[in-house]
Amino acid sequence: MKDRAMRRALAVAALAAAGTLAGCANPAADEALVAQTALIGMPKETLLSCAGVPERQAAVDNREFFTYRSSRLVSYPSPPPLGYYGGGWGWPYHGYGYGGAGYGYEVSSYDCEATFSLRNGVVERVVYGGTSGGSARLGQCYAIVQNCVALIPQRTIKPTP
Repeated sequence: MKDRAMRRALAVAALAAAGTLAGCANPAADEALVAQTALIGMPKETLLSCAGVPERQAAVDNREFFTYRSSRLVSYPSPPPLGYYGGGWGWPYHGYGYGGAGYGYEVSSYDCEATFSLRNGVVERVVYGGTSGGSARLGQCYAIVQNCVALIPQRTIKPTP
């Protein structure tokens, strides 16, 4: 009987871990990574038409640097404190105000700064930065490059054997 309970607990833990990892997938982050190489060779005029006017720009010799920023603030209800009952019309208690303090809100900030290096009027490099980390930042970077990515001819994805 203990083996059965142990296997069930392990199966539940494995499913939870798989769900957590699947939740980390961020298609926008993947596209932002692809854009770093796909946009190389894009003419300056095309970049300006799809990304817009940069927030900052600088020129040194035959190089130009265009910097774009994108940020967003997301707020969502936080879970109730452990052991919290009430605060609505539901089980186990009915009515408002029973059980103490209500729910709070969690706020997350995502930002990206994308700098395009151009040499002789053509994109040579795209670098991402910002205070957000990992796929959260990359997902926000996609907001900067998405219109430009739409101009790139469809890539052919080769299946891996």
